[in-house]
Amino acid sequence: MSTAFAIISLLFNGLMAGLFYAFSTTVMPALDAVEPAQATAAMRSVNRTILNPWFLPVFLLAPAASLAAGVFLLAGGSAAAGVLCLAAAAVYGLGTLATTAALNVPMNNALEAGDMDWAAYSPRWTRWNHVRSLSCAAALVLTGVALLLA
Repeated sequence: MSTAFAIISLLFNGLMAGLFYAFSTTVMPALDAVEPAQATAAMRSVNRTILNPWFLPVFLLAPAASLAAGVFLLAGGSAAAGVLCLAAAAVYGLGTLATTAALNVPMNNALEAGDMDWAAYSPRWTRWNHVRSLSCAAALVLTGVALLLA
């Protein structure tokens, strides 16, 4: 059971790391290269579209899978691997979920409402998206090492 949860964690963290990395390195620079009104319209569309049944379960269940893997690994006597999976859940929880809820989503809402212009939104949103990308990548590595140790 622990291996299955660790593999799911690895997959979900990898998918999220890739998504956030692609935004930081490609999508946001591309939007910055067009007129602010076009960038704003495109980002508003992305923010509405991303809340879908393919994204949300992966986004929300990545740390849950890490947590479950950690608990099962600890219960099965694999202390080091279990701690690494618990660390992956914590890193994702703080670096991705908390950052998203406290910073990126409020900025998305402000952009949608017209309370934030593109020039203020893009650099700040991208900076915090880098944090999300790095935290997902760290959770991915932690889970990968846990699998090697398990």
